[in-house]
Amino acid sequence: MADKEFISIQEAIDKGEGKVAIRGWIYRERGSSKIKFIVMRDETNIIQCVIEKSKVGDEKFDVADKLQIEASMKIHGTIKEDKRAPTGYEINVDDFEVVGPCDTFPISKDQSPEFLLDNRHLWIRSRKMVATMKIRSTIIGAIHKFFREKGYIEFDPPIFQPTQSEGGSTVFKVDYFGDTTYLAQTWQFYAEAAIFALGKIYDVSPTFRAERSKTSRHLTEFWMAEMEAAWMNLHSVTEIAKEEIRFIIKEVLKHHQKELELLKRDTKILEHYAEAEYPTITYKEALKILKEKYNMDVQWGKDLRTIEEEKLADHFKVPVVVTHYPVETMAFYKPEDPKEPGTALCFDMIAPEGYCEIVGGSQRSTDVEDMIKRLKAMGEDPKNYEWYFDLRKYGSVPHSGYGVGVERVIAWICGLENIKDAIGFPRTMLRKTP
Repeated sequence: MADKEFISIQEAIDKGEGKVAIRGWIYRERGSSKIKFIVMRDETNIIQCVIEKSKVGDEKFDVADKLQIEASMKIHGTIKEDKRAPTGYEINVDDFEVVGPCDTFPISKDQSPEFLLDNRHLWIRSRKMVATMKIRSTIIGAIHKFFREKGYIEFDPPIFQPTQSEGGSTVFKVDYFGDTTYLAQTWQFYAEAAIFALGKIYDVSPTFRAERSKTSRHLTEFWMAEMEAAWMNLHSVTEIAKEEIRFIIKEVLKHHQKELELLKRDTKILEHYAEAEYPTITYKEALKILKEKYNMDVQWGKDLRTIEEEKLADHFKVPVVVTHYPVETMAFYKPEDPKEPGTALCFDMIAPEGYCEIVGGSQRSTDVEDMIKRLKAMGEDPKNYEWYFDLRKYGSVPHSGYGVGVERVIAWICGLENIKDAIGFPRTMLRKTP
């Protein structure tokens, strides 16, 4: 049968009756000496196929009888509705072809998360992973759609960068023809250069942090969706972030009801997140809520831990933006608010249900002397940042930006227990294969 005659399993189900030709992989199989039930899968859905010895003959049936899960096949037959079948339809097989036989598949039920990670090249075929990767694709597409519709220009940064930007202890060093460079922690410095040419820009690119963390919320290689815009202050940039997150959720709800159901995600709560207003509070107000509502006494200047972020987000039941963290704990490019001395013009967005920080950003400093002083306090050589300081010497303007942790947003929207399942092949402190 010609390739053009094959249709996807979902297209066959949508057709509902008549002759069809499909191809895919065996998802489940069982049978007797006279009949074989094979549940086939492809990237669109699953469907039960019935192979009868009386129809295909003894020799062909013997082939079918020996098939194991994950063997690849081409099948043609007649589809009809059958409510007893897994997806409500069944194909009565006229003929089939085994394309790729399969040995005993190493993945079965109730295997450990580590085993599944060791065999990610095979586990990625699972229905849960397929659903998550489809949603991931839509989320990344939604980010592009959101910014392009608002007139932002996509701008790609270098991955090799000469200086650290988020913390020297979390950079990956790379041998660069006998010299040393670093893998990108963020696009920010290069984005700040580009806004003086392009005005409003965004990007989705890989990011690398050598954080010695083994939690379910950290990856050493992840994707960041970042934006930067000239003439934008802290309030404006936080409102863009809120709008972006709501837009992403709406796109997922529009395209992935079936996948969300498979992941057992409560779509009602996602609908609420997509429509609700997200509050903005200051770090000072956050400490007050934690003290008065949860008897959690956080000392001024301490970063909010996961448990404290969880309480704040659950207090509001929607994502919450926290601004004005203590300036002494912030990166050198996050400026002090002249109206609120001791606090920085920065923000985090914290997601509910225990997913915590999903967005981080700030207004950017235009005070070179202050940045030099803060770099020296960090033990950094300001000379390494002279090109960055040039941006303040030649027509500087107020500007702001933020980064969205793509995998964190995916994990939250999909209701995943571990961020490792939000990316095809995760990289962590303890895992660099397969």
